[in-house]
Amino acid sequence: MKYLEITTICLLLSFPLFAQKDRNENILPDWALGGFVRPEGANPVIAPEAKSRFYCPMQKKQVKWEESDVFNPAAVVKDDRIQVLYRAEDNSATGIGKRTSRIGLAESVDGIRMKRRSEPVMFPAEDNAKEWEWPGGCEDPRVAVTEDGLYVMMYTSWNRKVPRLAVATSRDLLTWEKHGPAFFDAFNGRFKDMACKSGSIVTKIKDGRQVIAKVNGKYLMYWGEKMVAAAVSDDLIHWTPVLDANNELRRLIFPREGYFDSALTECGPPALITGKGILLLYNGKNQTNDKRDLRFNAGTYSAGQVLFDLNDPYKAIARLDVPFFRPMADFEKSGQYADGTVFIEGLVYYHQKWYLYYGCADSKVGVAICDPANPTGGDAIPNI
Repeated sequence: MKYLEITTICLLLSFPLFAQKDRNENILPDWALGGFVRPEGANPVIAPEAKSRFYCPMQKKQVKWEESDVFNPAAVVKDDRIQVLYRAEDNSATGIGKRTSRIGLAESVDGIRMKRRSEPVMFPAEDNAKEWEWPGGCEDPRVAVTEDGLYVMMYTSWNRKVPRLAVATSRDLLTWEKHGPAFFDAFNGRFKDMACKSGSIVTKIKDGRQVIAKVNGKYLMYWGEKMVAAAVSDDLIHWTPVLDANNELRRLIFPREGYFDSALTECGPPALITGKGILLLYNGKNQTNDKRDLRFNAGTYSAGQVLFDLNDPYKAIARLDVPFFRPMADFEKSGQYADGTVFIEGLVYYHQKWYLYYGCADSKVGVAICDPANPTGGDAIPNI
């Protein structure tokens, strides 16, 4: 296996993490990916659009399906174009939590300028997922592709009772087959009604393409919001959570008191096999109490990285102590989520660069780019 073409893709020089406590610079260790630069004057790349309408089979009427907020995007490459699948909320007249989410599709030849479809490609319908998606809809996709071109979407099905990590597959990104909750059959249904979300399937770079990989003979997915857990699969549809010696969910990493991820550690884009291990980019939420990292706003979502051992993929061997990416621009600090959010879910390797797509304050979609020809550090770290 080629582990990696990533050695020419954005790995930076090592630097002791403890030194960052008193310095604004954010030099990343040699196992991390980055830094990522926001292209000047380009963001946000996708914003709400009140003109888009489609006939909703759930509401039985025409709806403005992306008029309120667009955020939390997945991204893949198809036909030498970046394809961004983003969450869109309707009905700006209602409050947060009372809208329906659908998934739209936009494509780009340069990673920045987007051509959007006027109708969503995934939405609650009269189908086999009705029980899990009505009325809240389809949220927060992460998408990866197999070597033979099968796109696998992990998303949250939301019936406003229990959020469930669900699976859908497609060959063209337009027509999706829904397979229901990822853990529905595991352990005789033990986890079918468990609140769960945020699935990051492990990928690798092969012949210049980012594709789904197996680890120790199985497909592997990191998942979770309040902690990071794992699951394995033989077919990418039916997933089995990994358990510990006590027959409970094996918990791989947790929030850390006093750090940027003191409240939540929520999985981000598809994980990536590198020459150092398995790299998971994740979303860390700062606490709102005295257990938070005082350098960052209370409640802020920033992005971290953790490295797992390739031979023991449940063992974390390195982790950033500060975020490599955090809310910096005005549109990342003001919106539906007023505390500030850069919520990463889409990462693609395209024309020898890495493109990171993220939600901006739960209201817009942004992009940041890692160019190995012009390496930089992570976002600057403020002093207390």
